[in-house]
Amino acid sequence: MSWLHSLADGTFFGLSVNGWKFVGWTGNVIFGARFFIQWIASERARKSIIPVGFWECSALGSLLLLVYFAVYRRDSVGVLSALFPLPIYLRNVYFVWTHRSPKHPGNAPRPAE
Repeated sequence: MSWLHSLADGTFFGLSVNGWKFVGWTGNVIFGARFFIQWIASERARKSIIPVGFWECSALGSLLLLVYFAVYRRDSVGVLSALFPLPIYLRNVYFVWTHRSPKHPGNAPRPAE
């Protein structure tokens, strides 16, 4: 089993790389992308809004980071930082997916001037 684990480990430009780190990096990228989604939606609406994608990226990124910190790193600080806001993200995703009637103005194209 250890030979299989060593095949997954490697270095890239001096950094230690393995499958678990890809889970962590993916979680960070998805979690960080939520701010770009919010920025673009706010620019389109010409006011500060929180679009659907913000909550979806928050939930998915937080879940990936929770798995990374809980299973691979076994880091209580990382687990708590990913775990505490997760119910809020999931509740907002639930609201979005179950109440589809109103469209959020951030998802509409910018009106002509």
